[in-house]
Amino acid sequence: MASNTRAVKARPQLQEDLNFNNIVSRQFDKAAATLDLPETLLTQIKVCNNIFYVQFPVRTGNRLLLCRGWRAEHSHHKRPLKGGIRYDENVTDDEVMALAALMTYKCAIVNVPFGGSKGGIRINPREHSEEVLERITRRFTAELAAKNFIGPGINVPAPDMGTGEREMAWIADTYSALAPTGIDNLACVTGKPLSQGGIRGRKEATGRGAQYGLREAFSDPKSLKEMGLSAGLEGKRVAVQGFGNVGYHAATLLHDEDGCVIVGLSEWDGSIVNPKGINPHEVHAWRKEKGTIRGFPGAKTIDDPKAVLEMECDILIPAALENQITISNADRLKCRVVAEAANGPTTPGGEEILLKKDIFIIPDIFLNAGGVVVSYFEWTKNLTHMRFGRLEKRINEIDKNLLITGIEKTIGQPFDDTSRRKLMHGVDEAVLVRSGLEESMIAAYREIREIYLKRKKVTDMRTAAFVCAIEKVAESYKSLGIWP
Repeated sequence: MASNTRAVKARPQLQEDLNFNNIVSRQFDKAAATLDLPETLLTQIKVCNNIFYVQFPVRTGNRLLLCRGWRAEHSHHKRPLKGGIRYDENVTDDEVMALAALMTYKCAIVNVPFGGSKGGIRINPREHSEEVLERITRRFTAELAAKNFIGPGINVPAPDMGTGEREMAWIADTYSALAPTGIDNLACVTGKPLSQGGIRGRKEATGRGAQYGLREAFSDPKSLKEMGLSAGLEGKRVAVQGFGNVGYHAATLLHDEDGCVIVGLSEWDGSIVNPKGINPHEVHAWRKEKGTIRGFPGAKTIDDPKAVLEMECDILIPAALENQITISNADRLKCRVVAEAANGPTTPGGEEILLKKDIFIIPDIFLNAGGVVVSYFEWTKNLTHMRFGRLEKRINEIDKNLLITGIEKTIGQPFDDTSRRKLMHGVDEAVLVRSGLEESMIAAYREIREIYLKRKKVTDMRTAAFVCAIEKVAESYKSLGIWP
């Protein structure tokens, strides 16, 4: 299909509070109203405990760049605290506090023993060289360390929008230089390269977690009845808003492993659509060559990055920024399922419209939690100083070989070489990580569904997820003796 573009008229914005921190607070309050917990305890769980603000100059060429950064610590009911660091020109203190709160709730939902945190620097990383970004990252790390906002047992950052393995390696190296005798220094940050203590599967963890969450939803008869769709992901039409780390991996995994048809993709500079399907690997290669997904020869290009939200599809995956589905556009969505792989993509007003349209929403505080699950695995790997699977892989292969040989003798026929290799493959780190992530996502989904189905006051999946998180955090405070 030939490439094409069209202009998009500005759409009127209806009145709605789009402050992200206020939105998360409203979602919390809706869930808290269904619980019989002390108001003071609920307030403690809800509010952000600490926020650190820093401003520092970084030299770039012949001028100074003034950088503004934040690190919010939402809850200390578990230690250390956990949460990403994003580089974006729209970062604010409210946004960072809201994201820190969501991290607390995510960790509780998937049973990861961390409190919630988040950080950010107000820059556009596309506007700066690698050298300048390294200076910014190392200086920010030094500032966090000076105020005790980073450390393996204190606060552990991870990648977020605008950051990745490269920045995490810089953070780990800077922290180690500031604490040269620390044996567990690599555990000060997760999402690192494998060569610097990272773990296999971390880069795609959030996208793969979304995949596992969708698989479970599409195997649950009661969920399927609400969706009005058939079981399984095979052949389901999927549109993905945001082709960054999360959106790219969600799209490719659903395309490759589950047989989904990717009908639309978008990035910050536009959308590409094709109802017959788009190969996300080919789009990725096109973007690497051209620097944009626009003009991809297998789809129609649309100027509006939000156009993909309104595509006719079975599953819409918002994997970009918060506040994308609002009262201004929710009524135009033509999907059956909104699978929130981004943080806070749907406003309360937008959600109310979607629920009235009987669109099934899989909330962000569950579906987006794959990253922190695998970050937990990486953190424990760094503390134990042992690669997962190293001790047991060979003994597992020996046991499998004995079993396969016994089966061959019993049936009087050998397995072909390809089948034997697959059956013989030992349990390595990547397999263990995927298994642990899948189990975490399945267990969490079932727990949320149980709350949704059995509690009369809980009327949607997001409220069920918040109830799940609040009760677990409250139980932690109870075990600490904070309330009787």
